[in-house]
Amino acid sequence: MTVLTEGNHAGEYIVSLANGYRSTGEGVVASGLNLVAGAVVQLTGGEYIDVVDAASDPVAILYDAVDATLADTDGVFTVRDAEVAFARLTYPVGVTVGAEQDAVNVRLLAAGIKVV
Repeated sequence: MTVLTEGNHAGEYIVSLANGYRSTGEGVVASGLNLVAGAVVQLTGGEYIDVVDAASDPVAILYDAVDATLADTDGVFTVRDAEVAFARLTYPVGVTVGAEQDAVNVRLLAAGIKVV
């Protein structure tokens, strides 16, 4: 029997949002990236990238999958006033389970995004 694995759907990580569009924002995913819905990203130089390292740069969560392999591509992000499911988030490569994920979650909380 063939086993199929289904990835995250658009917005599947969301537990709750603020009214209207207050929780979301538009942005650009940097070229060279192919990101899934629920990817935790960082805003650097006006573009969202899949690295979360500089403590001063804002973090966000990608609403739907974006394939920006060939060029910068527009995307929608959860940027504030939301609760999100930890199990549905995808952290950047290099962010290890435990203290590093907790540090990223603290930065999300600073933006008003609570990981539950």
